Amino acid sequence: MSFGKSSELMLKNTLKFPLHFLQLFSGAKSFEKNALLGSRFLNERNLHVRRVTLAMRMASMRRRRLAPLVPAHLIEAYEKDGVVKIENFLDDDLFQELLRETHDTNFDRVDMYQGSTTTRRSMIDDSDLESRPAILKVRDSKPLLNLVRYVASHAGQPLVTLQTVLAKASGNQDPQSDLHSDTFHATAKAWLFLNDVEEDDGPFCFVKGSHKMTEQRLAWEKDISTSIDSVENKYSRRGSMRVAPEQLSDLGYPQPTKMVVKANTLVVANTHGFHARCASMKNTTRIEIYVSLRRNPFLPFVAAPLRGLHIAALPLIQARVNRLIISAQAQIGKLGIKPSPWNSIGYGKSNEWRHPD
Repeated sequence: MSFGKSSELMLKNTLKFPLHFLQLFSGAKSFEKNALLGSRFLNERNLHVRRVTLAMRMASMRRRRLAPLVPAHLIEAYEKDGVVKIENFLDDDLFQELLRETHDTNFDRVDMYQGSTTTRRSMIDDSDLESRPAILKVRDSKPLLNLVRYVASHAGQPLVTLQTVLAKASGNQDPQSDLHSDTFHATAKAWLFLNDVEEDDGPFCFVKGSHKMTEQRLAWEKDISTSIDSVENKYSRRGSMRVAPEQLSDLGYPQPTKMVVKANTLVVANTHGFHARCASMKNTTRIEIYVSLRRNPFLPFVAAPLRGLHIAALPLIQARVNRLIISAQAQIGKLGIKPSPWNSIGYGKSNEWRHPD
């Protein structure tokens, strides 16, 4: 029986070899879904380490080309810490109009449930913003987009959405509350917070400096890549490595910094660095303009005819990208490939509390 399963697995990996090989030159990260990325033999010979190292070098090269788009003091802050915080990002009149549009109008919404936390996306595609000029202005803000592009090291079009985090003080564990790295290469996420976030509100936290690879961290990642069968955490096996706070000093990093912020603060982080959403000590509602940008880490250029060779940059797709992403995930779920994490809850307020019992 064991021989049969082993033979079946070997056949599947043989048939998938061309795809697995091509994925070596992409942002693919899962050790358990790619026989080459998860190969102990190859990783003992530094496959994972070399992908990480090359990706970081390519990112540095692309950032040098993007640097003229970003103020020097923000570049300095990013290079030092891997995260940038800007208070009073919008002028007061625009921010107040942004709050009015966010709180007083209804949106088409989808929810994702992780433990006792609901993450909600309220659609802000082109058609939604015809009557919401403040949100449109923020979504298309050049200072915001250029900083995100610099951190991600790509001139692509980021995903921008209105996000609400509804966190209960007790309940099942939220996997986002574990310190983790999103992937093996530079990727940017940003949050323009529309309300104050206090220390007990489940703030975003970031391990400053962890966007840089220390010798200790490279050795730690190599150890994980060569022993993936014995790694218990499923997210680490999939390439989003989890780390315990007590391990940070051994990797050459400080303890995480909680981003306790006032409303109208922008935070942009390279989430290759270790970060988490802290557990909430009370029932918490957090609303933010959320931005993310991740592209192929091995591309030698910052721009291309399709903004980094990405389908999301096509005009007809970019105009309704939020809905298309949700729809594509739903279709993949119907095919039995991978369940969609998103659940449609219809139109309503972005901050309305709804969570399954």
